[in-house]
Amino acid sequence: MPRKKKGVESEKLSATIVHGMQEKKATDIVVMDLRKVRNAVADFFVLCSGNSDKQLEAIADSVEEEVYKALKENPWHAEGKNNKEWMILDYISVVTHIFRKDRREFYALEKLWGDADITEIED
Repeated sequence: MPRKKKGVESEKLSATIVHGMQEKKATDIVVMDLRKVRNAVADFFVLCSGNSDKQLEAIADSVEEEVYKALKENPWHAEGKNNKEWMILDYISVVTHIFRKDRREFYALEKLWGDADITEIED
């Protein structure tokens, strides 16, 4: 299976993921456009924060539901649902990162991928 899909699809997927996050009151939502970043593993990263294990789980479930409802896609891979500090839903062209608020700064993905075009979504 190829690692990347075409840009328009990944833009629509990113928007749908953001909607799923907003449905569960995720905070600090950021869309990182990695398409111009050399050796990027995806077209977009979509990041958000949540305040509790329960909220992180609800955000992840909402993202999966919204993406499936709108685009009939399931994540290719999911990680972190047990430790609930940093959950990843990998849709190949778009990787979703759901952080517990206190862990997001520690991982600092925005700094790590500093070449990306970053769009902050209003809470």
